[in-house]
Amino acid sequence: MSPEDQLRILKENTEDLIEEGELLERLKTGRTLRIKLGVDPSRPDLHLGHAVVLRKLRQFQDLGHTVVLIIGDFTARIGDPSGRSKTRPMLSAEETKYNAISYQEQAFKILDRSKTELRFNSEWLDPLKFEDVIRLTSKYTVARMLERDDFEKRYKAGEPISIVELLYPIAQAYDSVAVKSDVEMGGTDQKFNLLVGRKYQEEFGQPPQIVLTMPIIEGTDGTLKMSKSYGNYIGLTDPPDDVYGKIMSIPDSLMFKYAKLLTNLDVERSKKDVESSKLHPMDFKKSLAFEIVKWLYSEADAENAQDKFVTTFSKKEIPDDVPEIVAVNGIKLTQFLKDIKAADSTSEAKRLITQNGVKINQDTVEDVMMMTNFKNGDILKVGKRKMYRIILRS
Repeated sequence: MSPEDQLRILKENTEDLIEEGELLERLKTGRTLRIKLGVDPSRPDLHLGHAVVLRKLRQFQDLGHTVVLIIGDFTARIGDPSGRSKTRPMLSAEETKYNAISYQEQAFKILDRSKTELRFNSEWLDPLKFEDVIRLTSKYTVARMLERDDFEKRYKAGEPISIVELLYPIAQAYDSVAVKSDVEMGGTDQKFNLLVGRKYQEEFGQPPQIVLTMPIIEGTDGTLKMSKSYGNYIGLTDPPDDVYGKIMSIPDSLMFKYAKLLTNLDVERSKKDVESSKLHPMDFKKSLAFEIVKWLYSEADAENAQDKFVTTFSKKEIPDDVPEIVAVNGIKLTQFLKDIKAADSTSEAKRLITQNGVKINQDTVEDVMMMTNFKNGDILKVGKRKMYRIILRS
């Protein structure tokens, strides 16, 4: 494929490309480019927000280039300040190690393992001496650092900014120097960090990396960016039924954005069909959910998930394979929901109840202090997707 055709494909759906001319010139050399993505294993789960960037990386691989996937086992212990209104808590080495293993497994659901160079940034950041860190910091000014949008807002609001956070972009930039990246990718919230990488590569006599950012997608609430912290995420390892159900729960206003960034569906044609009432939004959303489950799992899993959704939610029937949960009466319902992992915490369980998201049979639970008083065979429904058949234990 010609360099111009490669560039056209790689530009699709991107947000920032700095600089386009530089990328074209490197493509014209005909060599295999090194495309860097750094991910901090701050949590064990990747979600569809991460998949937007991973799918673009896969495009680079399909065009013959190498992805350098950097697991930030060192930088995760610092904490990326991007988009944060306060300092992120530091993680232990044990936490980052566990999360790093999980990240690799999930990333390779999308990336081609044979065209991926896997690196850990502790490899070059751990050996640095304090003198080395001082030399690195001398190449960037505090004034330039405070131009960063989230730092500027926090500084004006009187919110504390730790020295550690100022060091984070420098550590990420040194990653680019260590792996000699041609292109670095990330979400739009990473733009500042990626540009610092360009600066540091020049300081070390390397050609500055091209910066390529992708849009950030909102979560299932339709408002906040997808994040496990907000409880609005769709995990890459969520069961097929959950992925399908969560996609069906997103607002209609988001479905075309999801389709554009996460599938190969003909979005423009579908949008016109919906606008002209030739296609019902629900039918398009089913196609969207089917496609996402298909590439995360298989076509058979997508078909099963769709059949269950239609049976459970469209026809309002209770499927035969509702999982059975052993329960005892006389404990707080919020604690029970946490124990069976229907909620991540009792606080989330309370939120679900206050938002009318918990039902026993057809009755909505309204009391957050309610004690369990189940009958054998009761159907407990939590949120839009989770359903359990109660089996009482004496």
